[in-house]
Amino acid sequence: MNELTLHQDLCRRFALLLSYPDHRMNEHTAACMAKLRPINLNAAAALEPFHRFVTANADWQIEEAYTGTFDLQSLCHPYIGYQLCGESQQRTLLMLKLRELYQRFDFTPGNELPDHLTEVLRFIGSINDRVCRLEIIRDGILPALAKMTLGLEDHERPYLTLLQALHCFLSELPASVSEQLPADQNKEYSS
Repeated sequence: MNELTLHQDLCRRFALLLSYPDHRMNEHTAACMAKLRPINLNAAAALEPFHRFVTANADWQIEEAYTGTFDLQSLCHPYIGYQLCGESQQRTLLMLKLRELYQRFDFTPGNELPDHLTEVLRFIGSINDRVCRLEIIRDGILPALAKMTLGLEDHERPYLTLLQALHCFLSELPASVSEQLPADQNKEYSS
């Protein structure tokens, strides 16, 4: 598995972990950590407390933690556009741009809004276009994750460590995944 394919796989695995939890969260988390460890020890270490949480708790407790983190905490709503633009016309334009990108790359989104973190992770986990992937990570996901984790720092929330692990993973991209954009690169994919 080359670095790009592994990175795509891990993006999809993080999307699964950030979706509404199912009865296999322990299995999903262990599999993500196993793939993550050889390429990013810091991200794997950041994911360890979340893994301990899902191992030690019943499904209903994990669901309760998910809802308490993402649904009841406005500072941590898992929508990139909401985190970056609030409820504004800019968020609407971002969602329209994401829909265009999804169509252009033949990506079939799920039931969430286009700017939902899980949809965007699944998208970048399915395309090979490095410029598009890198711009979405740098200009969308990382700034949104930074805001989301700030909103949780005062609370002991197990999903905080999952978000921190994702931030660490996406911040430390291997060279083959994050080839630098040319200085005069037109940000065709940005909104």
